[in-house]
Amino acid sequence: MHKKMELKKFEFANEKFADLQLLRYQLNGFNDLSLTQKCYVYCLSKAALYGRDITFDQQGKYNLRIRKTLETVVASYSGSHDDPDFIALETYLKRVWFSNGIYHHYNCEKFIPGFSRDFLCDEILKINPNDLPLHPGESVEAFMKEIFPVIFNPDILPKRVNQAPGVDLVKTSACNFYEGITQQEVENYYSQKKTDEYEQPSWGLNSKLIKHDGKIEEQVWKVDGLYGPAIQKIVDWLLKARDFAENEEQKKVIDLLVKYYRTGDLRDFDRFSIEWVSQHDGEVDFINGFIEVYGDPLGLKGTWEGFVEYKDPIATRRTRIISENAQWFEDHSPVDPRFRKPHVKGVTANVVCAAMLGGDEYPSSAIGINLPNADWIRAEKGSKSVTIGNLTEAYNQAAKGNGFMEEFVIDQPTVDSIRKYGDLTDDLHTDLHECLGHGSGQLLPGTDPNALKAYGNTIEEARADLFGLYYIADPKLVDLGLLPDGEAYKSQYYTYLMNGALTQCMRIRPGQDIEEAHMRNRALIANWVLERAGGAAEIVEQDEKHYLKVNDYSALRGLFAKLLAEIQRIKSEGDYQAARQLVEQYGVKIDPTIHKEIRERYAQLHIAPYKGFINPKFQLVRDSKGTVTDVEVNYTEGYAEQMLRYSRDYATLV
Repeated sequence: MHKKMELKKFEFANEKFADLQLLRYQLNGFNDLSLTQKCYVYCLSKAALYGRDITFDQQGKYNLRIRKTLETVVASYSGSHDDPDFIALETYLKRVWFSNGIYHHYNCEKFIPGFSRDFLCDEILKINPNDLPLHPGESVEAFMKEIFPVIFNPDILPKRVNQAPGVDLVKTSACNFYEGITQQEVENYYSQKKTDEYEQPSWGLNSKLIKHDGKIEEQVWKVDGLYGPAIQKIVDWLLKARDFAENEEQKKVIDLLVKYYRTGDLRDFDRFSIEWVSQHDGEVDFINGFIEVYGDPLGLKGTWEGFVEYKDPIATRRTRIISENAQWFEDHSPVDPRFRKPHVKGVTANVVCAAMLGGDEYPSSAIGINLPNADWIRAEKGSKSVTIGNLTEAYNQAAKGNGFMEEFVIDQPTVDSIRKYGDLTDDLHTDLHECLGHGSGQLLPGTDPNALKAYGNTIEEARADLFGLYYIADPKLVDLGLLPDGEAYKSQYYTYLMNGALTQCMRIRPGQDIEEAHMRNRALIANWVLERAGGAAEIVEQDEKHYLKVNDYSALRGLFAKLLAEIQRIKSEGDYQAARQLVEQYGVKIDPTIHKEIRERYAQLHIAPYKGFINPKFQLVRDSKGTVTDVEVNYTEGYAEQMLRYSRDYATLV
């Protein structure tokens, strides 16, 4: 049995390492909440943290054992902290914490250790075997024989999610959703579950599929199933949160989620999702469950995540205006009328403050969320969208004065425009993407929601981005008071195309293709548009450096409209071959010369390309009788201190 570690053994002071930087987010307006609302947030936050071990295990079969081993080694280390091997081990462990495993959180490649095999072996052998995550009857030597190749051999389980064409994506991906089974067997298994019924569950969303002795078995994640100890803790805190819910509707949402966690029945998840998307009253809301499918190469399995939020009433004015005009945007979309929704239902949007991040939303988090994902629920009941204002604020503050714009934007007038309008148009594009983009359009009758297979996530993100890009230049946004003038949209057009065509490639290692769905989406849009832009926009060379140059912003809007129309057609008709061609032609490859140049220019700025967050720590305040009188927010906890506390206090899986 693995013993709980002590926090006092070591402490990391530096919150910037490898290609990562840790930020803090402020809980603006939290003190304005009532005590009951604060307690509701507190309990929901506990539920958001207890799924941490689930996410680690989903991201790779060996992640938990490796994490616990490294934490024990570092905590018990008695040598010099200046030893290069130990310094490299610290950095490796920090990266494992950040990515919920041994694979990069964004590009999915396995980390290469900077410490030696012998160093780790020697340190493990110094540890009491009772303090290591050994299986019953397993020797330390057998344990190391199992995990060392996974850590040190770059050819063993090299990628968490593989999207390369022409190979078995299940067999070549290290994510822990499948075992002993092929891609074709997975696709056949779930295709047999599908019927002509309109209200199809999201088959496979909450299970691991294995093949044992020639028989395929689906292991469901539920209280008395796989991940049961963790899910039971989540359920316990959801039920405690229920006592502080703001209204009966919130209580019903919790009851349905708890039922789903107990049964594992995906129809129960649909019932929960319908109630959740219909519940609008109250300041506090949450996401908790197996939600997004980006971590599965086939786009079926949901990675566990937890997120707690409360409304920002002032900033929400912007998203409310958008949602109130949702039908107008749908009716004026440049897509084929057959693919538009004749009646937009239940579109709601808020700007919120994140109160706690957990699972796949921690430490790296989205800045906008639109749920539920089931197409039929969205069509019949609508969707909820949030823009996470305090996370965006933290990102914006971290970017000020870092020299990025001066290095990559073509001239000072464009820099000035981005400084004037950039934050506003970034937020607005996120709002349009989440609130309207994902909620727009409809599938033709009989179209399988999973018809685009491995390309589905990229196409869906491109569809939402293009919706936002098309409408951010519409005079309607000025009329609604969402933009100050007709010049503001140009900032978003420039930064989006610059990022997709040039600067985002600084995140990709030399010689590698783009594989992450959001990055593929941005590259697809930028490259497709620039190929057809003529003199409207182009990549130019000045002083031996490449820049984006835009000569006619209005012409770009027409190109975004054409691509949106095609992307929506692909989605609505389930045109797999067209999706594959678009993504592979425009969203995957990087010009090696420009790639090398961008990486070199970016390196000179000493900016961490990826950022994430340290959560605040909630502390209950009690009076002399033990009654809770307040919930205080503490921002002093360090990154390593927080991660070790989470590993100690929220350990649920062995």
